[in-house]
Amino acid sequence: MESIKNQRISLSLYFFMAGFGFATWASRIPTIKMYFDLNEAQLGNLLLAMPISSLLGLPISGWLVSRFDSRFPLQISFILFVISLALIGMADSLPAMIFGICLFSFCMRILNISMNTQSLTLQKSIDKKIIGSFHGLWSTGGLGGVGFATLMIKLNVSMDTHLIIVAVFSLLTSFFVYRFLLKKDRAMQGNKLILGKPDKFILYLGILIFFAAVCEGGMFDWSGVYFKEVVKEDLFTLGYFIFMAFMALSRFFSDKIIERIGMKRMYVISSSFISAGMLLMIIFPYFWPAILGFSLVGIGVAAIIPMTFSLAGTSKKYSAGMAISIIATYGIIGMLLGPPLIGYLAHLFNLRVSFILLLFSGLMLIPISQLFFRQIEKEK
Repeated sequence: MESIKNQRISLSLYFFMAGFGFATWASRIPTIKMYFDLNEAQLGNLLLAMPISSLLGLPISGWLVSRFDSRFPLQISFILFVISLALIGMADSLPAMIFGICLFSFCMRILNISMNTQSLTLQKSIDKKIIGSFHGLWSTGGLGGVGFATLMIKLNVSMDTHLIIVAVFSLLTSFFVYRFLLKKDRAMQGNKLILGKPDKFILYLGILIFFAAVCEGGMFDWSGVYFKEVVKEDLFTLGYFIFMAFMALSRFFSDKIIERIGMKRMYVISSSFISAGMLLMIIFPYFWPAILGFSLVGIGVAAIIPMTFSLAGTSKKYSAGMAISIIATYGIIGMLLGPPLIGYLAHLFNLRVSFILLLFSGLMLIPISQLFFRQIEKEK
């Protein structure tokens, strides 16, 4: 039991540090936009580097978690993840920035799949829902990352110094906790990708991840820009901070709520919160409505990805690692299309109009989730 406790604490720290690192990058997007004097469409092009490089990382991550214990690709990808964060901070040209972003995104994809593979194995050994709490720690790390970034911006600390501090701290922490990670979790079957007619169980989960990724990716990449250019708030990290705070808080309660009301209802409730929040931001682009809107969206998106990954772990056709790797591909496509498309729509119209894409994505979670649960009933 002591071993399981140490494994959970160690994995929790990785989720926290991964969220902290990602939020550190995301909170500095307005700084990068200003430094390179990019318009919304050009920023959209730059953000395309993330999903494209993530897509390249997916087949490799699936192969790694099927070939090795998941802690090995987890640690290697984490080391490169924080090194690439430092490279982003030091980039003084667009090619250097693109290289840093690509490496950052590539490693983040392998890291996320490895961490979630470990979390599913731990959940089975504990025999209770804990996926939401791990993702809550990722969001809490994100919250800490935004808070620290806000402090750095307030103190006029340069972006390179800020990102190097985060990278060094994360790297040192990982070397200390790595030895406690779960060992011998490699699945012996279900590791081979089967081509042909799509498995409806995986297909519907993938589409849910796709729309969730559009919503989350849009908030991660454009919340700071929205607060800076639409709300006209100088402390542009505030919107992102509010979004992350409510997402983190909700994730810690999501497992217990799901046990009480079930996943089917949870998808509907989550979708309703996302849609209401987006409508507020689109119709009322002012400080307090925006704060409320960001809060509602944070609550709404909180449970979607943890729930969907948890369902993927029950696949009868694939191992947990392979199922997560497959449905994560849909998420990458969502990231590939969502944030850049928001940039293009914002350039053609304005940022408020472009958020209709996020409203639509939030609403689509209802019909797709209902199709999924009907499919489960048919398979029984």
